[in-house]
Amino acid sequence: MTEPRWLDPQEQQAWQGFVKITRLLFARLDHELTNRSGLSHSDYVVLVVLSTRSDRKMRMGTLAELTGESRSRLSHHIARMEESGWVRREDDRTDRRGSVAVLTDAGFATLEEAAPGHVEDVRHHLFDHLSRAEVQMLATLTTKVNTALEQSPGGRRA
Repeated sequence: MTEPRWLDPQEQQAWQGFVKITRLLFARLDHELTNRSGLSHSDYVVLVVLSTRSDRKMRMGTLAELTGESRSRLSHHIARMEESGWVRREDDRTDRRGSVAVLTDAGFATLEEAAPGHVEDVRHHLFDHLSRAEVQMLATLTTKVNTALEQSPGGRRA
């Protein structure tokens, strides 16, 4: 058995900082979004993803991938969102085994109302604390790590 590659002090500081910022940032954004619009951050993400499609429709499996939710969790999530009238499910006309999530007019209106405040919160809690060079570096780093993670789903590199 090989020795673990322990984190050095700088890596440990970076890791702990990353864990803390993601936990605090998403908790704060979720709290503010819910108080302002009644949407959870997860609701907001679903609405945004559906709104990017010209027909406001997407297969549930694709939506699960793009939102980072499991298919089962997304199914329950969409059921709750249906109760609010923000989305509805339809049978997939191209594949009867599947279903499609559809952004309703009420859901789109809710998104349009929530987006300006949410974007201002993101700016206030993240980007206002960074220089343009730091924003570019953050974009570079997140792209690099996301690409690596997407290329090895569930796998470990040797």
